[in-house]
Amino acid sequence: MPPHTDYALVTMLEQFGDDPDALDLEWAAFVGDASTVHTFEVTTPNPRDGYIEVQAYDVGTYGHEIRINDEPLTGFDIPPAKGWQLWMDTVTGARLQQGTNTIQILREAPDAFAIGNVVIHWRQTEPTDA
Repeated sequence: MPPHTDYALVTMLEQFGDDPDALDLEWAAFVGDASTVHTFEVTTPNPRDGYIEVQAYDVGTYGHEIRINDEPLTGFDIPPAKGWQLWMDTVTGARLQQGTNTIQILREAPDAFAIGNVVIHWRQTEPTDA
């Protein structure tokens, strides 16, 4: 059986920074240095080849960290860009698991930015019957 893919949508709508008024975003809750720990469900028993897509606004510096199940992804996680961007990164350094998973974003000061939605994708290869 060929592999199939699945995903989970996490709506963050959070603003990071030192000043809650640094960005004029009525839709974003101010969180300071760390997002809320959000949960999502992985519905397959053998998730592989995970990647995430992050909708980010006005990221000014490198160094922000994405953590899945309290483990940081490797490499730089969200690059700088003015306005809106959609950034994709592989899930390396952390592992998706069947059932409840967590995601959190940590800010590297002194940047001020916002996160809209995050989509976590994975693939499962069904075991073959012998």
